Amino acid sequence: MMRRRRQRIVATHSKRTHRFEKLARIYDREILPIWSQPFGRMLLRDLAIPDKGQILDVACGTGYPAVEIVRRMGPGCRLIAIDGSSALLDVARNKIAEAGAKGVFFRTESAVPRLSFADEVYDLVVCNLGLPDMPDPAAALADFARVTKAGGEVRATLPLRGSFQEFYDIYREVLVKHDKHDTLERLDAHLARYPTVEECESWLARAGLAPARVDVDEFSLLFKSSREFFFAPVIEYGPLPEWKRVAGKGQELQDVFWYIKEAIDAYFADRAFEVTIKAGCLIGTKPFPEDEAETGQMEPIDAGEEVELDTDQIELADEPPVPAAEEYADVPLDAFVEGRKRPDHLDD
Repeated sequence: MMRRRRQRIVATHSKRTHRFEKLARIYDREILPIWSQPFGRMLLRDLAIPDKGQILDVACGTGYPAVEIVRRMGPGCRLIAIDGSSALLDVARNKIAEAGAKGVFFRTESAVPRLSFADEVYDLVVCNLGLPDMPDPAAALADFARVTKAGGEVRATLPLRGSFQEFYDIYREVLVKHDKHDTLERLDAHLARYPTVEECESWLARAGLAPARVDVDEFSLLFKSSREFFFAPVIEYGPLPEWKRVAGKGQELQDVFWYIKEAIDAYFADRAFEVTIKAGCLIGTKPFPEDEAETGQMEPIDAGEEVELDTDQIELADEPPVPAAEEYADVPLDAFVEGRKRPDHLDD
């Protein structure tokens, strides 16, 4: 039994590693400019870099905005960048090396279920777009606060409720028109995972970060057609697997996306399909305790150590659950298969 469990975990890890390696090859060229940079610019806005101290970049991806932070760092600072994907970290490491920056350390490490660092270590903790990939964003934010020193700042970005609204309106219209009530319930549950500003403010309060605020920006993504939309890397490697999961399985999934494709192409036949992204940046400061004598001594960290995943030592209980949507990542959409005809039963 344990051997089968371990084999399943290793196979899952191998599949996810392959996907991350493929993502790393195209991320900077196709996704970062139109997705990560708008969020990252919010995170960097008016960001105060401590003259001396330690900065943690959680889920650093391919190194943005870490490279921009490094450019602003003084000689007394060091930055520790972590990500669960060694493939993405390799890209980030190369960027830092090309910039000739010093005082930067990388670790292959996930923030789930919690950060491995001791309490009150960092003067600044940042996370650009990492929260949506964590099972409990509120708990993750509280963990960021845990490793932050009193007086230090936490900043994290994520898409807010209302993002992709134009697409979701079409998705909902299709489901209502074709009486897909179970799918509608799944869509509503999916949409509820996008937090409101008020929910983000409550996360900051629960994390004990004060003063705190949530900055909000909007930007648009433009696509020439439904095909360009669904095959854009920012969609294919972003929300598309979850959208497929919502639609169901087998022919049910395929039917829903046939309807969605036709709706997008009908509504936007003579103009670009524009979707709005509502970007949020959560910013909070960890207050000083009333009695600083009670804070104790901070434990040192070894930021230079590279931690690689050893699949031979993984036990099932230690492996974070694989999001169900990942099972749909490689499911092709019949509506976009060259030469595939529209199923006759869709005319019923």
